[in-house]
Amino acid sequence: MKKLNINSTLFILVILTSYPVFSQQLVKPSEAIALALEHNYGIQIANNNINVAANNKNILNTGYLPTVTGNAAGSIDTQDAEGQLANGDVRVAEGAETRRYNASINLNYIVFDGLGRYYNYKRLKEQYNLSELQARETIENTTNQLLTVYYNVARQSENLKSLEETLNISKDRLTRSGYQFEYGQNTKLDVLNAEVDINNDSINIINARQNLINSKRDLNLVTGNKISNFFDVDTTVTFLLQLNKADLLQKLYTNNVNLIQNEKNIAINQFTLKANKSGYLPTIGLTGTYGWNESTNNSPLAFVLQNTSTNLSAGVNLTWNLFDGGATVTRVKNARINLENQKLQKEQLKQEVERNFNNAWDDYQNKLQVYGVQEDNIKTAKNNFDRTKEKFKLGQVTSIEFRQAQLNLLSAELRTSQAKYDAKIAEILVLQISGELLNVEF
Repeated sequence: MKKLNINSTLFILVILTSYPVFSQQLVKPSEAIALALEHNYGIQIANNNINVAANNKNILNTGYLPTVTGNAAGSIDTQDAEGQLANGDVRVAEGAETRRYNASINLNYIVFDGLGRYYNYKRLKEQYNLSELQARETIENTTNQLLTVYYNVARQSENLKSLEETLNISKDRLTRSGYQFEYGQNTKLDVLNAEVDINNDSINIINARQNLINSKRDLNLVTGNKISNFFDVDTTVTFLLQLNKADLLQKLYTNNVNLIQNEKNIAINQFTLKANKSGYLPTIGLTGTYGWNESTNNSPLAFVLQNTSTNLSAGVNLTWNLFDGGATVTRVKNARINLENQKLQKEQLKQEVERNFNNAWDDYQNKLQVYGVQEDNIKTAKNNFDRTKEKFKLGQVTSIEFRQAQLNLLSAELRTSQAKYDAKIAEILVLQISGELLNVEF
């Protein structure tokens, strides 16, 4: 049994010491954000949607330009005919061909359509603005996601470092217990306990390393797989303690991307309502045509063997749909209802955003306080461990008491790291809701 414990300990230590060491690139939060803005697939799709909206609001899609069409046709007619002249002579035409050709260019232009085009153009411009806001929302969500993953990697890195320090302490304890056993100062049980603790610490490190690798893969995915496989993150966290709740709440009403999108939707529905009202007014249009016609006939009965003509025409037309079965009235009524719904959604959304902001702010303040308490707790745990360690060297405490102090220190370090990054992530959410996330340097 004793041999099995020693071999398993040595096996795990070999795995840990053989873990490859690479010269790793340090990726800062600002660098990760820059990579995501350029390579994240969701952001690229959002930018493409902006391009689609830009094409839609172009003058080529507004109906303000005239339409020009070209037509051309040709035909061949073969016939047998017999005719009698005034003097009594009879003439016969066998296989006489008649060829006809024509071509024309037609122009149509709507001069006035009840201002429908005008308001549709305004609506398309607002939809373009809305697509920009939707892209901004995607960028904000991606930035939030990226920073959450980034600080998770940082937390996993700190956890791994704490576990490695714990393992080093356990190794030192095993060495010391071995010497004490050789000189008869303790029993073999202390050595075996130290070996068991090393095994547990080693297993924790193996799991922590795998968790760190998984978290790094998550970060790589958000940045579009543009980070090398081996990289480090900056574990330095700076809090924006100068944040003022009243100032952020005021900025929320003008900068929150969801509230701004709702304003754009209201504007879009207003223009849709006005465009639908254009159905009550007449449409005035201009038309123009230039045509060419030619026909040839080799029949001896024909008076004209070839005829060529051109024509040019222009006109003005007015169309007034006096009654369309109520379709226009229905569209106008529905547009009014949709506009009213958007206004109601604005008030509902405003209340929801205010609630989310207050919840996020209180959560941020609470987590800052928890982090402060954990920092004080880690100082106490470190002081307790140092005292216990000295007493352990003097033989005044047992190995069980020493291990408990060691685990208390490790637990305090892990909780402090968790509290620190929880507070930072809560701060990011406050900035996002207030519309300030993209205005802050990380």
